[in-house]
Amino acid sequence: QVQLVESGGGLVQAGGSLRLSCAASGRTFSRHTMGWFRQAPGKEREFVAAISWNVGSTSYADSAKGRFTISRDNAKNTVYLQMNTLKPEDTAAYYCAARLGTVASQTYMYNYWGQGTQVTVSS
Repeated sequence: QVQLVESGGGLVQAGGSLRLSCAASGRTFSRHTMGWFRQAPGKEREFVAAISWNVGSTSYADSAKGRFTISRDNAKNTVYLQMNTLKPEDTAAYYCAARLGTVASQTYMYNYWGQGTQVTVSS
């Protein structure tokens, strides 16, 4: 069992940066692939980035490539999403998720989800 709590969201101007954190509880965190997803009002939840348990593999959505960086610290049971050059279209609730297995981009492949943190980017 893994419990996830996101933090770090907020209001930022376009071009700014935010770093999201996801703190996990559970002894098996270090064995889980971790992902970040987002959901804007009226839209489906979409993949942002994922990182394997051993940091050997990462994956990014096209919208995140070159601007966002996912990382993790297994000693702290925490995964991060550094977001730079933010755009108004990045406005969404951001969720972290966990799964046992390889990096994946489909929401249904993740077993554990946090409650989300809101990111609002003003123009």
